[in-house]
Amino acid sequence: MIEQVPVGGGSTRELIAQARARQDALASVDALMAKATGTAHDVDNTMELTVDARGKLLRLWLSPSAVNWGPERLGSLLVEVAQVAMREAIQASYNMVALRLGEDMTYLIEQLSGMPAPARDPQADTGITVEEFQRRREERLREAERRTGRTTQTQPDDAGGGPEDEADDYDLDTFDPAMLRSDR
Repeated sequence: MIEQVPVGGGSTRELIAQARARQDALASVDALMAKATGTAHDVDNTMELTVDARGKLLRLWLSPSAVNWGPERLGSLLVEVAQVAMREAIQASYNMVALRLGEDMTYLIEQLSGMPAPARDPQADTGITVEEFQRRREERLREAERRTGRTTQTQPDDAGGGPEDEADDYDLDTFDPAMLRSDR
């Protein structure tokens, strides 16, 4: 005996409309991925290139000093920079697709394509740890204190001071973006 499971969620017309909307959205995935680009440059700024999510070279700029690298090193450097640009383009394309189709469908496309989003790649460099960020922040604050001769800690309200002291409290050298609240 075959078990019947109700599809749920509305009338047949509504289900057909939803299926057509999904089909249209999926058809637009290829166009979205073709629009996504990534740009990267080397550390020395001797080259910059832009590729699409499929790896097609869209723009290449080489500085005159790039000739100093020699053919072997220049070739390998071009490949490395192109790979970084392509990862950026792939991530940008998945971000656009996720806005259109949602996170679950985008993850399914990643699985089917065999190209995971760089943000999900377990071997990818995830950046610095929180501890490393805090250590670097402390170093920056100490350096700012040394340069200005002021401490970055706020003083009590009764420490005197007029409007000019309030202006001194606003210092971009000591601004810490980690203090901002994130609602994401």
